[in-house]
Amino acid sequence: MNNENLLQKATALAQHRGEAREIAAIDLGSNSFHMIIARIINGSIQVLSRLKQKVQLAEGLDENNILNQAAITRGVNCLALFAERLQGFDPKNVNVVGTYTLRSAVNNAEFLQQAAEVFPYPINIISGETEAKTIYSGVSHTQPENGRKFVIDIGGGSTEMIIGDDFIPLIAHSRSMGCVSFAKQFFPNGKISRDNFLLAKQTAKQRIEDLAKPYLDLNWDCVLGSSGTIKTVHQVISINYNQNGIINLAHLNELTKQVLKANHFNKLHINGLNEDRIDVFVPGLAILTALFETFAITEMRYSDGALREGIIYSLDKDFQVKDIRQRTALGIMQQFNIDLAQAERTYQSALLLSEQYHCWQQTELKTEMQDILLWAARLHD
Repeated sequence: MNNENLLQKATALAQHRGEAREIAAIDLGSNSFHMIIARIINGSIQVLSRLKQKVQLAEGLDENNILNQAAITRGVNCLALFAERLQGFDPKNVNVVGTYTLRSAVNNAEFLQQAAEVFPYPINIISGETEAKTIYSGVSHTQPENGRKFVIDIGGGSTEMIIGDDFIPLIAHSRSMGCVSFAKQFFPNGKISRDNFLLAKQTAKQRIEDLAKPYLDLNWDCVLGSSGTIKTVHQVISINYNQNGIINLAHLNELTKQVLKANHFNKLHINGLNEDRIDVFVPGLAILTALFETFAITEMRYSDGALREGIIYSLDKDFQVKDIRQRTALGIMQQFNIDLAQAERTYQSALLLSEQYHCWQQTELKTEMQDILLWAARLHD
């Protein structure tokens, strides 16, 4: 059972009961900069605050991969704001990562130099594969689904695609196609046309066509999408088509029809679509449709965990677990000061009884129901 070693782990954590540690994770994305500040206490994470600022770094990247000064200034100003909130934080408790635009910019040293003048924490520019695996960690640690997951994240400059079993990524790729870079390339000055939309979608399909076979060969149990573009599509579908917000190709095609009725971003009006997302929604929709068609995706559910959550979980080794239920149980045991010895005795009694019980109404659910019973025994106090 998943909880056989729980007593040993809970006893170890009891030595640190009540100790709190504040940590911060910052994602310097191609569209927005995000910061999460959280507290780790009694084996659980409590999010204290979230800050987000639209910077659009990718918009300032030219055809020679030179990042212009205007984009650098926007980014540095945002970091100055973050630095104010982080006053007093130990650098070991702050993890800052730069993604597609910063790793692509040939002059990223200029950005880092100017950032260092206002932001006293190191910035780690990560590879596309590392970004993809960190996104997978953020999704898998915050979503309830077990089994094999296909995780997709459409960012401002790149799209990450990962398949993994539970918490372990099996295959991870990052491709140069994002909602900000595609807006600049295919929808200049906010102009919308059927030809440009189809060209954006076809370009996205060409950039991932070599991944179709290896990903389809691995297969998956569920598909999860993260970050702003997919969140916006999820919200629009929730309001206009289906309250559960599940994304499918039929909904994407309906949204495409609505988009193509307008000839400019400022003339696009769809219920649930915020004005500040319109400029990235249209190119993001083209990319997402290409992903659905290439990988024959049936449906996708939105995940609110993403890169920054993955960064948070990488900051503390105690969260590198194979079972979210186990981590949650440990946190509850610490929070409510459960008598560990009594919990172990109750668990052993429940285990003995459950192994002798043979009248399960749905035998295919026996393992899951038995597991729930044993967790309840641990937490009976």
